[in-house]
Amino acid sequence: MEKIPLTRTGHTALEKELKILKSEERPAVIRAIAEAREHGDLSENAEYHAAREKQSFIEGRVKELEAILSLADVIDPATMSGTIKFGATITLVDEDTDEEKTYQIVGEPEANIENGLLNLRSPLARSLIGKEEGDSIEVKTPGGTKAYEVLSIEYK
Repeated sequence: MEKIPLTRTGHTALEKELKILKSEERPAVIRAIAEAREHGDLSENAEYHAAREKQSFIEGRVKELEAILSLADVIDPATMSGTIKFGATITLVDEDTDEEKTYQIVGEPEANIENGLLNLRSPLARSLIGKEEGDSIEVKTPGGTKAYEVLSIEYK
């Protein structure tokens, strides 16, 4: 199986989520199922079915997190430098609108574009890999081609 690159922050967040699911969410849903069973006929018991559905979601997420963490390759961006690669925090300027944006290139499980965490496999991240400050890139997006200039690269 292929290793999954994660930053230390992303790895810690996934471990924390797994711990909460196992120590808080799982026991709470088991109690909810037991309580719903006491109400009688399970075929028409909405509480029971909702609790079972939630339990199914929790168990699926626990398995997913355990799989990700078992394949995790934790990389510390602070030990890196040079051209853009995994872990880099990049400030870009849109060449059409002069709007500045800052992203950190992270692994898929920790990516969250609203928080500036850019998936390593996204078209933008792939076009940035290997670039240096001052380089221009063009990225094909669903809304058309966008042009960006790399203003700065940091590893923190």
